[in-house]
Amino acid sequence: MHQFASVALVDRRGRVLLQERDSRPRIDPDRWGYPGGGVEPGETYEQAAYRELEEETGVRLEPGTLELVGEFSFWSEACGGTDAFCLFAAGTDLTEVECHEGRQMVFVDPGVATGLDLTASARLTLRDFLTSPIYAKVGP
Repeated sequence: MHQFASVALVDRRGRVLLQERDSRPRIDPDRWGYPGGGVEPGETYEQAAYRELEEETGVRLEPGTLELVGEFSFWSEACGGTDAFCLFAAGTDLTEVECHEGRQMVFVDPGVATGLDLTASARLTLRDFLTSPIYAKVGP
């Protein structure tokens, strides 16, 4: 089982930070998804979420900032098994971030975000997240 953690970072305009992946990854190349990545041995999903967000965007959040949106799983053809992941969310005053991985990392309007070619994990969670109490809490 492949385990990973993702972060839905929401700016004060309600836009969600998404990464446009490049063509190199084996999983979901050329698609849009949340910043995040694999859980390392001995690491919790939450620890992985903080670490991956910082590695991919340069954004370091204080411990206790992230809110758990939920735990999810889906069958992954690319991995040949089940992917299990946790999605976390936080609000931010930032309007742009660095992109350390992929083509670009940008805040995207929710109406545009749901129409993008999304990663499997974002397809599974984005619409529900945008209508959730957690989005309302961390968003505008």
